[in-house]
Amino acid sequence: MSERILLVEDEEKLARMVELELQYEGYQVEKAFDGRTGLEKALSGGFDLVLLDIMLPALSGMEVLRRLRRESQMPVIMLTARDTVVDKVSGLDMGADDYITKPFAIEELLARIRAALRKRPAPAAEQAAGALLTAGPLAMDPERHEVAVGGKTVDLTRREFDLLRYLLENKEKVVSRESLLDHVWGFDFVGETNAVDVYIRFLRSKIDERFGFKLIHTVRGVGYVIREG
Repeated sequence: MSERILLVEDEEKLARMVELELQYEGYQVEKAFDGRTGLEKALSGGFDLVLLDIMLPALSGMEVLRRLRRESQMPVIMLTARDTVVDKVSGLDMGADDYITKPFAIEELLARIRAALRKRPAPAAEQAAGALLTAGPLAMDPERHEVAVGGKTVDLTRREFDLLRYLLENKEKVVSRESLLDHVWGFDFVGETNAVDVYIRFLRSKIDERFGFKLIHTVRGVGYVIREG
């Protein structure tokens, strides 16, 4: 069964062009031309991914994303003409999986869609019930998408969560930056080559620095590792 994509974009010509390209690639596509309609469709379920413009009538893309993340961890790729670092960081911090700036090549968009779909959370039936990932005082519940240190909740973006989860799954093993890019961002990742280092800093600021213990260790010239001691 082909994946279903919701495209929330108020530029109707662009939306139609993207729709045709996605359909040619075998995706099922449904469109919405304003934020409120887009949010209603997204929350109705049945979609595998959302392409979400930021500048939308009725409800901004950022607000749509904020409300959607209360209910769902469905992959979201932001589409926007705004290319400032602040906008990108804001979208990613609010839970967007990726961010692509207009005008974009359709090949790049398709690559980012493939990468985001590969990183979808596994269905609950495929996850081991009650299987927590731990390291010292830190505990992660992959099924509930929750992280806590000493019982105190740690708020992580989707990307931060996925990065930490992969490191925890490989605890005591040194994981290279290339392996992290492949497994967390996807083989088709297109972006800054220092993305791993940037997100490791985000995790350290939210965990290591906040709680005063060394969780993520750097192995110079190789990558990163989580160690118990």
